[in-house]
Amino acid sequence: MSLSLPEVKQVAWLARIEITDAEADAARGPLNDIFKLIEQMQSVDTEGVAPMAHGQDVVQRLREDRVTETDRHVLYQGIAPQVEDGLYLVPKVIE
Repeated sequence: MSLSLPEVKQVAWLARIEITDAEADAARGPLNDIFKLIEQMQSVDTEGVAPMAHGQDVVQRLREDRVTETDRHVLYQGIAPQVEDGLYLVPKVIE
C-alpha cells in the first residue's frame, strides 16, 4: 500500500496537523516505508505460534487478594456536612 499526496494530507487533516504540500511530500516516503514494513510483518506465517503477554518470559508476582484496611465509612460520614441513608449529600451545581 502506498499513500498518495492527497491521502497524506487527509491523514494530517484528521490528526489536526497543518502541513504544506512540501512537508506532505517529505512525509510520504517514511510513511510508505512504514506500510511496507507492516506488509512484510503481516506476510510472516504465525500459524501455531501462541500469543504472548510479554516479549520475555516474565511473571508478575501477585499479592494475596485480601482486605488490608478496616471499614471507616461511619467515621468519614461522621465528619461530612450532610449525609442521608449512608449517602453523601452535595449541593446542586447544574441547573
